[in-house]
Amino acid sequence: MATLHTRRRGDRPGADRPSRLVPGLVALSLLAGCSGGQGAPDATSVEPSAGGGSSPDATSGSADGAAGETSDGTSAPAPVDAPEGLEDFYGQELGWTSCESLFECATVTVPIDYADPGGGTIEIAVLRAPARGEGQGSLLVNPGGPGASGVDYAMSAGAVFSEEVRRAYDVVGFDPRGVGRSAPVNCVSDAELDVYLGHDTTPDDEAERDRQEEVLRGFAEGCLENAPDLAPHLSTVEAARDMDVLRSALGEETVTYVGASYGTYLGTIYANLFPDRVGRFVLDGAMDPTLEGEEVGRGQAAGFERATRAYVEDCVAQGGCPLGADVESAMARIPAFLDELDAQPLPVQGDTVTELTEGWAFYGIAVAMYDQTAWPILSQAFEAAFAGNGTLLMFLANAYARRGSDGSYSSNMMEAFQAIGCLVPESAETEEKPVAERVAEFSEVAPTWGRYFGAVSVCEYWEVSGSEEPEDYSAPGAAPIVVIGTTRDPATPYEWAEGLAEVLESGVLISYDGDGHTAYGRSNDCVDDAVDAYLLEGTVPQDGLRC
Repeated sequence: MATLHTRRRGDRPGADRPSRLVPGLVALSLLAGCSGGQGAPDATSVEPSAGGGSSPDATSGSADGAAGETSDGTSAPAPVDAPEGLEDFYGQELGWTSCESLFECATVTVPIDYADPGGGTIEIAVLRAPARGEGQGSLLVNPGGPGASGVDYAMSAGAVFSEEVRRAYDVVGFDPRGVGRSAPVNCVSDAELDVYLGHDTTPDDEAERDRQEEVLRGFAEGCLENAPDLAPHLSTVEAARDMDVLRSALGEETVTYVGASYGTYLGTIYANLFPDRVGRFVLDGAMDPTLEGEEVGRGQAAGFERATRAYVEDCVAQGGCPLGADVESAMARIPAFLDELDAQPLPVQGDTVTELTEGWAFYGIAVAMYDQTAWPILSQAFEAAFAGNGTLLMFLANAYARRGSDGSYSSNMMEAFQAIGCLVPESAETEEKPVAERVAEFSEVAPTWGRYFGAVSVCEYWEVSGSEEPEDYSAPGAAPIVVIGTTRDPATPYEWAEGLAEVLESGVLISYDGDGHTAYGRSNDCVDDAVDAYLLEGTVPQDGLRC
């Protein structure tokens, strides 16, 4: 889903912080194929292996200047200048093994702490969907989060990228550190995660505030206790450094990359750390890295409000909208309904969660904002809820959280999101407004969503800090970086794409006038053709292209 950091530059440890920033990933897959009250279908399990040997039917391509593969199936990296102290990590050979018939898996070793590379290490899981034709190198991908699996995303390459791109590139996905198959951070049990996601984020009295603190503190402490060595080293800076180790192992001199949502932030950090290694970069559903914590929360609240109004306008126009006969009354019905749930949750059938709380409804409504094809399902869910049945809204919430109706989670996305998003440099300190004041300000721009995005965050209880972030996000000297913004994107508002394209020295902006989260591969030929021409031929889109 959609966006990034619960804490950003400008937030300080111990301060109240905006709460419900939602994970930034491409949400198309969340609702597709959901059935039987389950969340998103379980991702096919891939166990990466560092063993030798490649798939006998694999087709591999290498970029100009890359050494390609050796006779035993391992990647033979092109010579690179490894950063001092990291010589043992650069130039690794990847032992690709066949996985799930169509793909190849491997792992790459990286240091837990780049400031102490002689300390412990972790394995980063990598999956390659080999080029279907004569390859021209590797295309690295990240679907967002933080917390979404790049391995799963690469397995979906056939649905995400055009046939021309699939013929030309090995699509390579990796699970960032702490995510999925890469030393995953696990904070609490599945049952405790249910409590965390469904808890009351709008407490009305001291007892409810105490309960909220208990839930948030327990979640934060669980993350830190279960990953004491790794927890301080889950920053995006370190994930970007892992990307460069992977680039070297793939034998690429530069990185060709498509990042969505939070993946745009990861790409931006990489571009600033390694501007001379930027190849053809596409950042879709962009984050603006210059925004401070409250600006991010307020912007996302406004983005969801704008997307919700678009949904309501469509619902009313279709006729028979369960929310009301006119737009304003229908908009007002949503927060009123959430207030009703706060007072009296609705029963849920066929799920280990037996009550739809305000917290769960937040996710059920939010997920439908990512793709307008989910709007009819949301309308049905509202109709059922108004009749006293919360099952369909819980179904939507499950899709958001990658949760099955049996109470199991198919990924650690919801935990990794916080563990990565709460990690900011220790030096980033600034006083913030009291929660009530912040919620009031957010609610001025977002009457429906402001109270959630301005609420207390689990990050208030985060007791570790991360590495420094770049002071300058302009990536001087980098090749052209294509930035895409959707005008009614709920999670990464269009204004953020404008901001990123402006701050990047080589930024090129594509604007898509439409609904939902991200544009490439889900909007129209104008966007897709421009991106494909850049990836395939290096043709830079016209800056300011509007689709």
